[in-house]
Amino acid sequence: MNPHAATLWTAPRWALALLLACLGMLGPFAVDTYLPAFTSMARSLDATPVQMQQTLSAYLFGFALMNLFHGALADSFGRRPVILWGVALFTMASIGCALSQSIGQLVFFRAVQGLATGAGIVVSRAVIRDMYAPADAQRVMSQVTIFFGVAPAIAPLIGGQLYVLISWQAVFWFLALVGAALWIANWRLLPETLHADAMQPFNVRNLMRGYAELLGQPRFILLALASGIPFNGMFLYVLSAPAFLGELLGLAPTEFFWFFCMTIAGIMGGAWLSGRLAGRIEPRRQIAIGFGIMVTMAIVNVSANFLFVAQPWWALPLIGVFSFGWSLMAPVVTIMVLDLAPERRGLASSLQAVVGSVANGFVAGLLAPLVMNSTRSLALASAGLMSIGLVAWIIYTRGGQR
Repeated sequence: MNPHAATLWTAPRWALALLLACLGMLGPFAVDTYLPAFTSMARSLDATPVQMQQTLSAYLFGFALMNLFHGALADSFGRRPVILWGVALFTMASIGCALSQSIGQLVFFRAVQGLATGAGIVVSRAVIRDMYAPADAQRVMSQVTIFFGVAPAIAPLIGGQLYVLISWQAVFWFLALVGAALWIANWRLLPETLHADAMQPFNVRNLMRGYAELLGQPRFILLALASGIPFNGMFLYVLSAPAFLGELLGLAPTEFFWFFCMTIAGIMGGAWLSGRLAGRIEPRRQIAIGFGIMVTMAIVNVSANFLFVAQPWWALPLIGVFSFGWSLMAPVVTIMVLDLAPERRGLASSLQAVVGSVANGFVAGLLAPLVMNSTRSLALASAGLMSIGLVAWIIYTRGGQR
């Protein structure tokens, strides 16, 4: 924690949480906003459904790759420069997406978007731990999640309206405007939270040593799996939204927002409760409750999809409650991960994000195309992803933490 934290940010905690949440919003905006326009984009660019799916996986793999370096750069050069350069690159890549004339160009600029987006998401976690002690950091992390939750709820609604009223290119022009506004806001408001004495030398040897130390800790691997993989139990449905919502549930593009509203309501509700419980109950108990909710919803979801024809009125709320369980435990696990390496929190945040985003990339590029055309397959795959995180947490609690 920065010893001068109290003087770096004198506004209320929620104001910093809102600023950092806006950085986190770039991720869901980059994914969710253009989903309603998938079909039109495929026709316009003469692309197959598999090629269109690669615009998602290219973004996610780009996100995963650069996450290896965002945190390390922030540990060496400061939080503020990395965030500003990342948001600037995201803005330029969004303009490239809007101007793309072929599916190849779009995939390329989507990958660049992914390379840039993680700067704000990853580094903002380190900023929070720079500024606050563990219990307060959990509260701020929960506030960030609550504010952040607004983005996926409104992103598909905005994207659907822009696509219907103007064109699919308008979606990416909108993302460029969002990026430009965020750059200005952070340039004017975000302080440098990394203390000068905490800066790490930036060289390959020091970087590799940091990676080796963290990756050599079973505790880190297990915690990263426990938080990153279950998220994909919900994210699988987001990635499969065009088929799941449009073809299987029969919703119009402008109705996709119902799914995102329920899902994000779950995330925001879980984050709110997580903040309220900070310092009141033991962290492991809170994580166990979150997993208990996810396990219950996964079992109900699989059973319902095998017994009945999927209907929006019950299929969507199940995913929303699952998201509630994940969000209840995720802020606690994130604080635990960051505290494994107090001198290299940026690097720890990076590697945690890498585990999750590599999983996201495989789910987007490989798993989602295989299961998106069946509600039963989606339910089984979602339950399987959650189970990986559950097993990791069980191993951690039974001795993996040593």
